[in-house]
Amino acid sequence: MTSAVPTNATTPDGPAKPITMFGPDFPFAYDDYVAHPAGIGSVPTAAHGTRVAIVGGGLSGMLAARELLRMGLRPVVYEADRIGGRMRSVPFEGHPGIVAEMGSMRFPPSSTTLFHYLDEMGLHTEAFPNPLSEATPSTVVDLKGETHFARTLADLPEVYTEVAEAWTRALEEHAELGALTEAIRARDTARLKEIWNELVRRYDDETFYGFLARSDAFKSFRLREIFGQVGFGTGGWDTDYPNSILEILRVVLTAADDHHRGIVGGSQQLPERLWSRPVSGAAHWPEGTSVQGLHDDGRPRPAVTEIRRTAGDRFTLHDADGRIDTFDLVVYTAQSWMLLNTIRTDEGLLPIDHWTAIERTHYMGSSKVFVLVDRPFWKDLDPATGREVMSMTLTDRMSRGTYLLDQGEGQPGLICLSYTWSDDSLKLLPLDAEARMDLMLKSLGAIYPGVDIRSHVIASPVTISWEAEKAFMGAFKANLPGHYRYQERLYTHFMQDRLPAECRGLFLAGDDVSWTAGWAEGAVTTALNAVWGVMHHLGGSTAPENPGPGDVFDEIAPLVLED
Repeated sequence: MTSAVPTNATTPDGPAKPITMFGPDFPFAYDDYVAHPAGIGSVPTAAHGTRVAIVGGGLSGMLAARELLRMGLRPVVYEADRIGGRMRSVPFEGHPGIVAEMGSMRFPPSSTTLFHYLDEMGLHTEAFPNPLSEATPSTVVDLKGETHFARTLADLPEVYTEVAEAWTRALEEHAELGALTEAIRARDTARLKEIWNELVRRYDDETFYGFLARSDAFKSFRLREIFGQVGFGTGGWDTDYPNSILEILRVVLTAADDHHRGIVGGSQQLPERLWSRPVSGAAHWPEGTSVQGLHDDGRPRPAVTEIRRTAGDRFTLHDADGRIDTFDLVVYTAQSWMLLNTIRTDEGLLPIDHWTAIERTHYMGSSKVFVLVDRPFWKDLDPATGREVMSMTLTDRMSRGTYLLDQGEGQPGLICLSYTWSDDSLKLLPLDAEARMDLMLKSLGAIYPGVDIRSHVIASPVTISWEAEKAFMGAFKANLPGHYRYQERLYTHFMQDRLPAECRGLFLAGDDVSWTAGWAEGAVTTALNAVWGVMHHLGGSTAPENPGPGDVFDEIAPLVLED
């Protein structure tokens, strides 16, 4: 129910340095890099105006486009659907300002590079009501037909405290939690890599479930079952049990599951503003130029249908409107699986080992169902108990996770009736929005028999299954055991001096090639890697006082496991 990492620790000298998403695989201080007054790099004047195709209009694509424009290049964005990618905020007609976050909806403060851009774009955040968080008035845990009301962990039966303590113990005994988090706080790269690289060697072939089952702390199947259904931080994690334990350790060590914030007005605003707002101080371009302003009619080009290499080491792209255009460079930020099916591609675009890594990438499905209600009725007090009539809910029923989202005084209320993953998401795939709502109301009716949720609904439900979205085919990448080698290849693709000459010029970015897939910070940092790669390819460089990720790569490179 709670993270094992104390993010607000203190020391004898005062508050400890915060935990950030610094590593552990590639501990580069991206937050310091983007905030440095010297900027993140420049290209020679002769390269100004070079056209770079950006495939994908999500957060990674928009950030790469903006930073390349800042360097004086000309980004050309292709987007299959809408600017935003999995930052998709769906409005309710007649209710301005209220949106259902169909993808990204909560962001840890440890995502310090992401928050740099949120601040730059003038966006604000507010505490997100995760289970048992300070922003959540109450939480209900409903497992195996037993329902428990809680304001803090101490209000739940003792077994839940046992589960939380078992998780902390397992991490301390088998993953050196304390030493790793201290190294991340101190940004002690040498110590961090020493410990983490050994854990990679030890656990690359281990599942999340196997890690728990081999721990003395989780000898009890009951504890493993409860932990899977209730979890820590944001809810149950049993849908992640088949995944690599390394994926889970990255989340825990970097406090990615702690103290989440939501973006006021919707997360889609961030990629939209990166697209539309003028870039101050850009090289080559007039003051006031935006990425959007460089596009015909202010719209991105449609979906890419083909990418092929052509003479002069250039790239020719076809789009859904039948337009054919050729570019010097490409930054590819869409789901990598699309290179295998919906986009015709030359095999020579990437080395064969990279194609294997893409082919073996494992994606997690995810679904959500939202309803708009006339008011936040859940705050009403039950006269018999004195408690709120409804709470943030975790359950083993079909709804799994239900979130109550207060929109402010005098506003309707918003309920995420269900947030599910993987197999739980697949169970909903054949059902339309109405059927999904009915199913979730049935589940919640068993937990809150005296509450008529349906009578408060004032708009049609909205839903999504990311695995059914043609341009996504899943919510995010999640490595399976043995996939570390594949991840290392994809993440380090921006270091193209190491690739055959005929495979250079197309740069992979996006959260599904990052070490922290599913977190916006990974989309941001891989975009910055690709920007550095483009800059380097064109003969550019960073300021000596602010080296980029490629400049220090050899010092902090991810571990390369032998075959």
